[in-house]
Amino acid sequence: MAGTRKPVVEVRRSQRRRRTVSAYRDGERVVVLIPDQFSRAEETEWVDRMLARLAAREERLGRSDEELLLRSRRLIDRYLSEHGRAAVPASVRWVTNQNGRWGSCTPADRTIRISHRIQEMPDWVIDYVLLHELAHLVVPSHNARFWELVGRYPKTERARGYLEGVAATAGIVLPD
Repeated sequence: MAGTRKPVVEVRRSQRRRRTVSAYRDGERVVVLIPDQFSRAEETEWVDRMLARLAAREERLGRSDEELLLRSRRLIDRYLSEHGRAAVPASVRWVTNQNGRWGSCTPADRTIRISHRIQEMPDWVIDYVLLHELAHLVVPSHNARFWELVGRYPKTERARGYLEGVAATAGIVLPD
């Protein structure tokens, strides 16, 4: 099976490291940093765990524009179905040039752009940002009707809090 081959792993033990384990990719090799006192069984367990985490992270980073479009269709069907074509974007894509917002929408040409900075965030956060932008296709402003549409998503407040926390930690000043 192609793509299921285990990468070359280099385990580095550290006497200074007490409890934490970390891993990173160095070219084709994965480096796993573990405490020196770990047994061979603990080492094996943690190497497997860290390889799974790296694979999940890389999968999230590999999210495509096509996946965003499919995700938007699911969100429209679930939360904006009564708006028909009005809620359907012409395009949805990841962009790397949005440093002051998580996403943007241009209702005039029905395009949605989502910041690459959220690619690693949980799916429910991505869904919130995407639904927020889809709602702008129906209601361009942030008025009460707009927030009613966005509020249909059950994790709206949780996602907003998550994003506010990320922004505060990173020192990002976002528009209201």
